[in-house]
Amino acid sequence: MAKYLMFQGTSSHVGKSILTTALCRIFFRENKNVTPFKAQNMALNSFVTADGLEMGRAQVAQAEAANIPPAVEMNPVLLKPTGNSTSQVIINGKAVGVMSAAEYHKNFSLKAFDAVKTALKNLSEKFDTIVIEGAGSPAEVNLKSHDIVNMRVAKYLNAPVILVADIDRGGALASIVGTLELLDDDERNLVKGLVINKFRGDKNLLMPAVDFLEEKTKKPVLGIIPYIEKIGIDDEDSVSLDEKISKSGEIKIAVIRLGKISNFTDFDSLAGEPDVNLFYAKNPDELDDADLIILPGSKNTSEDLIFLRENNFEKKILELAEKNIPVIGICGGFQMLGEKIFDPLQTESNFKELDGLKLLPIETTFSEEKFTKQVKIDEENFTFLDEKISAKNLVGYEIHAGVTTNLNSKILTRKNILGTYVHGIFDNDKFRRDILNLIRRKKNLPPIEVTRNISAEKQKNYDRLAEIVRENLNMELLEKIIG
Repeated sequence: MAKYLMFQGTSSHVGKSILTTALCRIFFRENKNVTPFKAQNMALNSFVTADGLEMGRAQVAQAEAANIPPAVEMNPVLLKPTGNSTSQVIINGKAVGVMSAAEYHKNFSLKAFDAVKTALKNLSEKFDTIVIEGAGSPAEVNLKSHDIVNMRVAKYLNAPVILVADIDRGGALASIVGTLELLDDDERNLVKGLVINKFRGDKNLLMPAVDFLEEKTKKPVLGIIPYIEKIGIDDEDSVSLDEKISKSGEIKIAVIRLGKISNFTDFDSLAGEPDVNLFYAKNPDELDDADLIILPGSKNTSEDLIFLRENNFEKKILELAEKNIPVIGICGGFQMLGEKIFDPLQTESNFKELDGLKLLPIETTFSEEKFTKQVKIDEENFTFLDEKISAKNLVGYEIHAGVTTNLNSKILTRKNILGTYVHGIFDNDKFRRDILNLIRRKKNLPPIEVTRNISAEKQKNYDRLAEIVRENLNMELLEKIIG
């Protein structure tokens, strides 16, 4: 019989995901057979498993921390916002349709809970410990009757809940007390402890607040987790883009901040290079000094193409491309680089046909079918910026709708333009460095040898996170709570 531990938060973005990741790593290092779980995730950062199923990126990081392969049972329900209060609904890794928020919550969410229960049953048979992440707040009374990710899961499993608050944003004490006050008695009884997260400063100055919380709520404060700089672990939503700080570097990379940007974790490995200054551009003037422009993935390619056009990004990109500034498009960004986009079923917008940026000789036609698969690129070389570089033994994954013409390779180039459907392509260490060295030579800078191993860096980051959390959490009491 598996044991459970659940993290719920006083709001979104308080650190539930990171603490779940930390506990997965801590328990793995204690030789527990541990897995993460989140019943329902709403995120545009997703991943494709080895069997071609789509799941949230946060649970992938948590699985890596637990040293197990990602599996769709860890995130059986995934909602990918498409705009206008609608989301693509993905159950057990497969898209089942696009629904409005009202339609999903009133007519479908409780049906989706059947998938949640099946996933929990399967995981409970394979693992001895399950660390569960909630979503948002369990006290959102307008959504509570349709909730399938917070207290409904906790009550279904009789799982002990740790309530997390972010003190860095302010109001942490009030958010804890208020959340507990809004819970029903049986839900409040499941909350076995509190965690104050993202604390900066002298803990001794916080102790009167801790004493107050414990007296007021009759719940123990299990830990005060410090604010962790440069945590180096994948983010699950675009809120974190505002926290990504540009740094000095010889190569300036501008990623267009699309309205429906997805899978922006594709560029974290680039941002970590010592000679790179990567930032997310919100207006076209920010592109003027860029050495490389990246069009990222999008959950709604048509709307984001219109966004480029209406906000003068298209004009600026074309001007700079004409001056031989390299432009790279990934997935939806790749589709935008083409001649035309056709949407005969109007799945993404009211336009059945849109002109692309016309920088690559491709056309894309959207369909209801969605392509999700892991891929390997094994091509000897291709030409980019008038030089040949290798594309052998590259791995990544594809998540896209639509069929693209003239696509005889996983990487398509023309002079200073490069497009690909492959997410995670920059996590391949040699390829990433080769692309950056092309730009360095273009700037008359000497090349830099490959010095980073992204996979090894991730493992070090999980260990660092685990050590910080363990040092600041009452693990003895936590073990008693788990049982």
